[in-house]
Amino acid sequence: MNPVLSLRLIPLLLLMSVGLSQAQPARDPDLVQFSGVIVTSDSLQTVPFCDIIIRNANRGTTSDYNGYFSFVAKKKDVIVFTAMGFKQSAFTIPDTLTNNRYSLIQALTSDTIFLSESVIYPWPSVEQFKQAFVHLDIPDDDYELARKNLARMEIRERARHVAMDGTMNYRNYIDRQTSKLYYVGQLPPNNLLNPFAWAQFIKMWREGKFKSGQ
Repeated sequence: MNPVLSLRLIPLLLLMSVGLSQAQPARDPDLVQFSGVIVTSDSLQTVPFCDIIIRNANRGTTSDYNGYFSFVAKKKDVIVFTAMGFKQSAFTIPDTLTNNRYSLIQALTSDTIFLSESVIYPWPSVEQFKQAFVHLDIPDDDYELARKNLARMEIRERARHVAMDGTMNYRNYIDRQTSKLYYVGQLPPNNLLNPFAWAQFIKMWREGKFKSGQ
């Protein structure tokens, strides 16, 4: 190799080595790849979508559907685990680690949450509720239905002793005309041989409905 060329390459190699040393900063010995799985304390079922936050740092991650998580933290960091339906839990990364990785199986205890009572109404305002309450159509109970049925029976019973009005006369006339048309071309039945007609006649005679003046 040409000696002059070698002398020119030496400074260039020195500059490149200095640049590479500056491009790769020294690794922080406190950094830890913190990984683990979130499970329930009673049945060891995985807890999905649990929030894992570094306290006072506002930094962390969320466990996946299988409860697994992994992120970079530091030694002595306090990791807070929060999930809906479980009590909050915390864990401190030890400062005595000899390597840059740490794995954890974190168990969470179930928590009972009591929600305040919520009453949902179909009316958007108190005024509309008052209006709906006033015009509320309450269905009849058994007592009211029986009372109405007895009232109808009483009306029918009273109508039997009242002279026929125009509507009743019209119905009687139509019934007679219909009966005549039904027996056109043949002899109508003779009630003299009808035992039911005789029974009704005897009953009315015993009740004295054929007395003079009736």
